[in-house]
Amino acid sequence: MANEPQAAASEQFLTLIRRLERGRLKVYLGSSAGVGKTYAMLREGHRLKIQGIEVVIGVVETHGRIETAAQIGDLEIIPARTIEYRGVELREMDLDAILARRPSVCLVDELAHTNAPGSRFQKRYQDVEEMLRAGINVITTVNVQHMESLYDEVERITGVKVKERLPDSVVAEADQIVNVDVSAEDLIERMRAGSVYPLERAEKALANFFKEENLTRLREITLTEIAHLIDRRGRRAKAETSEEPLGAERVMVGLSSRSPNAQALLRKASRLADRLNAPWYAVYIQTPAEDITKIDAATQRVLAKNLELAQQLGGIPLTFRGPDVASTAVAFAAEYGIKVIVMGKSRVPWFRRYLHEPMIDRLMRLSTGIDISIVDV
Repeated sequence: MANEPQAAASEQFLTLIRRLERGRLKVYLGSSAGVGKTYAMLREGHRLKIQGIEVVIGVVETHGRIETAAQIGDLEIIPARTIEYRGVELREMDLDAILARRPSVCLVDELAHTNAPGSRFQKRYQDVEEMLRAGINVITTVNVQHMESLYDEVERITGVKVKERLPDSVVAEADQIVNVDVSAEDLIERMRAGSVYPLERAEKALANFFKEENLTRLREITLTEIAHLIDRRGRRAKAETSEEPLGAERVMVGLSSRSPNAQALLRKASRLADRLNAPWYAVYIQTPAEDITKIDAATQRVLAKNLELAQQLGGIPLTFRGPDVASTAVAFAAEYGIKVIVMGKSRVPWFRRYLHEPMIDRLMRLSTGIDISIVDV
């Protein structure tokens, strides 16, 4: 026991060493396409080069925008690699070439991009993480709608299911985040002038995703996220210089094989835990009726996918067995010191509530000193 403080101090020092060896990440975050993230990233690349910093472009997507393409200038571009997939040649960022080149700074556009099959990693943010581990500093771009926890909210606002997403933690752990902000009115004017998309595509975009109310709401979300990320960084820095834990609360969300809207519930739980600066647990509550021999393979795949999503969102996925959901959730909460249990709003018809005690009522009756948070999913 006497060696525990020394071991903890050694581990903390090792963490500091690894942090020094790791590259730094800077993110240009925007509310939507066309606000000028890539333009700003390239401009910074030139500023660094003028100061004698070795800068290369890992990948840049100009989308035919003349002003953006002009900013590439004399910056060195690492040639893309070609991957053949189903008879089609696809071009992707050459991670191996960048690692071999080992520049001081690498510019990487569109962080949430999904790589072509056959790439070393499935997602571009994973390529970036590999560069950071190699000590390469990275400047990158991403739109707020690509953050995993915002998926449901973005769909509700815009009606669009965003396919390319990345864990919130990738942005949250960046060393610097810059908000590239343009008003909805200015962005619409840029669209109509053909500065974002070709005019024929711009008209269609303006009638759908780029409606003024959508752009305004996405801008509000971006500003809120930036404020929260800055506050979170400040609290983390304060915690690192003191012995106080990052957060006193612990949050759990219970899952079953029949959990309605489980993924939306997980995203809400992750955002709540993030705001509380608290660790959170996604707990698959396995009752006798949910024994692995009694649920089909398709249901098991859905459960596995939900628990994987929880991990991507920063949660700790666990399985906990018990006689029923409510008592098992309370038992888990007692064992793990949970202070907040997150549940989705009940969809049980009112007349059924007279026959069976609602889950929420049972949880409240069985629990003591625990807040029950009901979210609409």
